Formats: sequence, structure tokens, C-alpha cells
Amino acid sequence: MRPISPVTAGRAAGGGVSWAQARRLVSWAWPSDPARLVVCRCGQWQAGGVIVGIGVDIVDIARLQSALRRTPSLASRLFTNAERSRGQASLAACFAAKEAAAKALGAPAGLRWADAEVTYDGAGRPSLATSGTVADEAARRGVLRWHLSITHDGGLSVAMVVAEG
Repeated sequence: MRPISPVTAGRAAGGGVSWAQARRLVSWAWPSDPARLVVCRCGQWQAGGVIVGIGVDIVDIARLQSALRRTPSLASRLFTNAERSRGQASLAACFAAKEAAAKALGAPAGLRWADAEVTYDGAGRPSLATSGTVADEAARRGVLRWHLSITHDGGLSVAMVVAEG
């Protein structure tokens, strides 16, 4: 099959071409990730991956440390076992990430803090792992992947979360 342009593939999709057929038509131009190309019935093609929600939060490290000292049981409600082993600045960044994720989901009631966990890959890049109540709400809203950026400096931790569908 001779490669065609994505525009031509989009026009062809209007005639009832399946996702698999459209993907073959444009596989030379797009990665294998199906979220990268969406072919709709109207015959148009578009890049996949829409933003479902965005959240940002800032945490005063000393204030969180003080709250954890005052209420020791708070740590087990807010953080997973793996997160609790981290330093104070990282804990504050984890909490900011959880708050930002909740905001990206529209801050629904009933989310458990420990159902969102900040993890790091081999290169030190943070990511958000969800389970339980957070994963259920994310699935309900169509979230397919999370993007997370965190930083801490000057006694503050900041997290930015993008929920992508």
C-alpha cells in the first residue's frame, strides 16, 4: 500500500473506515499509540490526547511538617508507605501533587489521599500512580494518562498536574 497523507486518510474515514484501517493508512506518519490519532465519523482527523483537567497546588513545607508532628496519624492517611520514607520537602511535593490531581479531576468528594502516589522513574522523572477512588474517578472522567511536574525551593513545594484523555 502506498502511503497517503493524514488528510486523505481523514477523508477516507468519513466513508466508514475502521480505526484499524485508518491507522494502517497513516501508520507511516504517526506513532503506534492509538491516543495520537483519532478519526471521527465526520471525516476529519485530529491529534488525540485532550486535556481533561489541570491542577496546581503549593504547600508550605514547614507548615506540613508541623501538622504531621501535631497529628502523627495524618501521615498514614495522606501518604503511601513508600512516600512516608521520603524527606520533608518531598512529602510536601507529594501532597501538592495529590491536591493538584484532585483539582484536575474537579475536586470531587470522597477521594482518598493514599490512592494517588508520586513515583519516580530511573531518570528521576516524577509520575502519578492512581488506584482505588482516584483511579475510579479518573476513569469516569476519561483520564488515560497523567503528567506531573513538581519542584521545591524557598520552603515551598509546588506541583502541576495535567490529566489527559
